[in-house]
Amino acid sequence: MEIITADQAVKDAEGLTFEKVWAALMETKAIQDKTQNQIDEISKTVGGLGNSIGRLTEALFSAELVKKFNDIGYPFTKEGRNTKFREDGNVIAEADFFLENGDFVMPVEVKADLTIRYVDRHLERISKIRRYMDIRGDNRKIIGAVAGGFVPESVLSHAQENGLFVVVQTGDSVAIADSPAGFTLREW
Repeated sequence: MEIITADQAVKDAEGLTFEKVWAALMETKAIQDKTQNQIDEISKTVGGLGNSIGRLTEALFSAELVKKFNDIGYPFTKEGRNTKFREDGNVIAEADFFLENGDFVMPVEVKADLTIRYVDRHLERISKIRRYMDIRGDNRKIIGAVAGGFVPESVLSHAQENGLFVVVQTGDSVAIADSPAGFTLREW
């Protein structure tokens, strides 16, 4: 790094005017604005790609969910996608899939890459849905499930320890993951 002396700084500043400095600042701002526009465009593209992957993952699971739960004794008769729960005009919870019958409801969260954070958020979501249903006198039991294209073993264990079903991708289909010994399905 070159050290500039006071004499050199004075010499370099000769001929500079307010107008020249202002023009240089405006040129720098224009470059910054262009760069920010490019960053914004890239962010939009990446966000759109993420949304597309999410929609694809949900589509992979949607065709099989009701059948798989019916096979293990939960005959759901109604299925909703992207079901929103509103209070005072505000969305308090949203389920990727919401399965229902006369006895049970099941919010299902679907992620391409399921993480512990997503599992924990889903547990909070289920609690909000329980409060929502209680206020409306809906006494059906809530059971929960998470689904993922990629589900690490630690996430699978965490979800099952918290009483959730876990639905996993199995090639060209999906399956409910085997429950460990002592698994207890949580009811809200």
